[in-house]
Amino acid sequence: MRVARSTGAVSGLLIAALGIWAALIPFVGPYFDYSFGTNSTWHYTTDRLWLDILPGALAALGGLLLVLAATRPAGLVGGWLALVAGAWLCVGPSVSLTWESGPGPIGRPLFGSTRQMLELVGYFYGAGVLIVGLSAFAMGRFYSRPRLPDEEVPADEEVPAAAPAAATSAAAPRTGAPTPAARPTEPAAPTAPAASAAPAAPTAPAAEQPRTAAPEPVAAGRRAGEPDRGERTRRWRFFPRRRGASPERESERSYEDSTRGG
Repeated sequence: MRVARSTGAVSGLLIAALGIWAALIPFVGPYFDYSFGTNSTWHYTTDRLWLDILPGALAALGGLLLVLAATRPAGLVGGWLALVAGAWLCVGPSVSLTWESGPGPIGRPLFGSTRQMLELVGYFYGAGVLIVGLSAFAMGRFYSRPRLPDEEVPADEEVPAAAPAAATSAAAPRTGAPTPAARPTEPAAPTAPAASAAPAAPTAPAAEQPRTAAPEPVAAGRRAGEPDRGERTRRWRFFPRRRGASPERESERSYEDSTRGG
């Protein structure tokens, strides 16, 4: 599911910066008297690996994933990595008491009480809380941001729907189709001569014979010679209609008036 690349950009950059800080501050802090155990720079121990370097590197990786994430799953993975790293920075100093008995997680904080408080907050608790809060905020943005629309095919490149096969086959010309052969006409059987030898009456030519019209079928419920209802309506449609009467009744009344007058 695609989302805007700016969804976790700011939070990711801040988380990556905090992760780099948490991973490098034990080694560069002694340059300005901000250190644990010893005030020597680039002093490496196994406790510093588990409590500073690994969680700092994991937070930096999660922040980079948030910056580069263009999909919701990628952003959520980066957010969860940063969240785990920040949580470990918060609880790591307390968990380290299970494998060492020293005065502090990576040694005792140096100098005065105010600076010791700042060292504990800057190395572990404060950095861890900020990473957890920023990662949770970034994941919330990935959950709430609307999904970007997928790429749609332009209207001029859309493929038209195929016509039904039946219509295509009916519209196509039929070529090569065999035509049924015409049946040969059989000769008419010879008729027997008339029994009587009486001469036939002369018949008028076909052109002079009068043509009689076929009787018009009478519809049900109508007398012979009476026009049907549709014809009466068409014949007397120019008569004005009376208010409250149907068109059929008006046509019947018009027909009756005309017959009485004739």
